[in-house]
Amino acid sequence: MAKVQRRYVCQACGSVGSRWQGQCPDCAEWNTIVEETPAVVTPFHAKHNLQGGGRAIQLVGLNDDVVLPPRTPFGIAELDRALGGGLVAGSATLIGGDPGIGKSTLLLQAAAMLARRGHDVAYVSGEEAADQVRLRAQRLGLGDAPVRLAAATSTRDILTTLGQGTPPALLVIDSIQTMHSDLIEGAPGTVSQVRASAQELIRFAKERGTAVVLVGHVTKDGSIAGPRVLEHMVDTVLAFEGERSHQYRILRALKNRFGGTDEIGVFAMQGAGLVEVSNPSALFLTERDESVAGATVFPALEGTRPVLVEIQALVVRLASGATPRRAVVGWDSGRLSMILAVLEARCGLSFSTAEVYLNVAGGYRIQDPAADLAVAAALVSALGERPVPVDTVAFGEVALSGELRPVAHAPLRLKEAAKLGFSRAMLPTSAGGEAAGMTLATHRTLGGFVDHLLGRG
Repeated sequence: MAKVQRRYVCQACGSVGSRWQGQCPDCAEWNTIVEETPAVVTPFHAKHNLQGGGRAIQLVGLNDDVVLPPRTPFGIAELDRALGGGLVAGSATLIGGDPGIGKSTLLLQAAAMLARRGHDVAYVSGEEAADQVRLRAQRLGLGDAPVRLAAATSTRDILTTLGQGTPPALLVIDSIQTMHSDLIEGAPGTVSQVRASAQELIRFAKERGTAVVLVGHVTKDGSIAGPRVLEHMVDTVLAFEGERSHQYRILRALKNRFGGTDEIGVFAMQGAGLVEVSNPSALFLTERDESVAGATVFPALEGTRPVLVEIQALVVRLASGATPRRAVVGWDSGRLSMILAVLEARCGLSFSTAEVYLNVAGGYRIQDPAADLAVAAALVSALGERPVPVDTVAFGEVALSGELRPVAHAPLRLKEAAKLGFSRAMLPTSAGGEAAGMTLATHRTLGGFVDHLLGRG
């Protein structure tokens, strides 16, 4: 009999080694390497030729007629927007988020609305008892929804039960880290168990046409726990973001094989559950009648949706010899350092002896490069104590040479700003945007933009 080969797998990144170590050499995590015993490999299996003995598969051309997959909307507009229009039969969706952010609440609401419209929906909880889920449904006013509910952790038991009769249209697994496959040794939540359980559930979805939604835990840095291959196996990856201290929640599409990425859905956590926010700009803008130094409104773009957010800056002069501090909330700290360097090198402004604080109102996180000009405007306004007019928006990318570069979808940003009552916009000269009823102040360089804000020249 062939000798059993031992291998050691990291539970954080999935790295495989031939011996145990205290620290993973790939991800540098401690005490995450666990021994796994793979199947015995005989010389026959190792040398077997796979060029014969299989069944022939059908090859088709790229120009063949393809019927677009039908979508089933949940009836929650923000969730359907993030999914690209609704749920596709036979698809696998992974949704992750911090503990207590509202993942189970959102999926329970979506499952109940789909079941009320006549679709067969199954909800399997591996973390809570069936009575706990039922109590939450009653608290949310969903107790009358015909959702089939179960509390189980065995993947074999779940697939055996659902394989009898007509498969459901939607299967919710909460969560994939609690599922256990008896084909693999190891505790639930390990890399091998998560991979094996997800593979069996996705295979069931593809073969039976059931849309499967998997809830995934996240690590302390916000990424989905378990093997990275889990995100490659599924069709759609959604990230549920937000702070517990804030009311809003953002559902962001990170991957979507049936639609566009970078779409977001905005929700507000209330006593009756998650309520969709149709106008998210009103959520992130501060209502004020007078202009305030260091505050600028930026029309961000999330997928196809423009969202107006307020960027706030504070510049505090320090005594000589003190080390200045840079604090950023909601934006990239490296990007802030670049903007400060360009303002000093190209515009003659000095921030080396001042503390700089930057905040995006409402806890929103900005990844759009068009925020450079709005951040620069907030910093210059705070440094010179010259408020930006309250009816003005700013957007544009700043180059290291001090030039202002155009950004995508400028007309869409201006249209959203005009709809919310803004009458002026500051943007690069080559942006090419137009908006009825808005006055556009265009600039070619950051130096000219700073002179305009400070009234120089």
